[in-house]
Amino acid sequence: MDPIPTIRARTSAPAPAPAATLRTRLVAAGAAVATVGAGLGLRAVAAGSVAKYGGDALYTVLVLALVVLLAPRLAPLRAAGTALAISWAVEFLQLSPWPAELARRSPVARLVLGSTFNAPDLFWYVAGAAAGCLVHRALRPGRRGAGRVPLSRRG
Repeated sequence: MDPIPTIRARTSAPAPAPAATLRTRLVAAGAAVATVGAGLGLRAVAAGSVAKYGGDALYTVLVLALVVLLAPRLAPLRAAGTALAISWAVEFLQLSPWPAELARRSPVARLVLGSTFNAPDLFWYVAGAAAGCLVHRALRPGRRGAGRVPLSRRG
C-alpha cells in the first residue's frame, strides 16, 4: 500500500484505440478521394462562379481530409483551422511570382498552388473548412455523448 497518494495531472486526451485511429484514417482517405471526385464532377457540370468558388471550398475540404489522414487525433476544430491556414497560405503565396511560374511548368502545380491571388477565395476556404469541420465532428469516433446511456436507463 502506497502511504502517499499521488495526483497525476491530465495533460491531454486519452489516446484513442488503434482501431479508432485506423478507422479515422480510412474515413479521411475515403473523404479525400470523394472530395477529388466531387471537384471533378463540379467542373464537369458547372461553370463560372459556381465551379470556381465551389472548387475553392472543396480544396479546403480536401486539405482537411489530408490533415486528418496525417494527424487523426486532432480535434475537428483544430484540424479545420489547420486546413484553413494552409489554404490561406497557398492563396497568399500567389501574390508572389512562384506559383504562376510553377503552374506554367506543371498542371499538377497549377491544381495545387493556383496561379493568381483572388481575395474572394479566402471566404470560400472558410466555408469549406466550416463544412468539413461539421462533417468531421459528426463522424468522429468517441465524440462527446456517443455511446453513453442516459442516467434514467442505467440499471
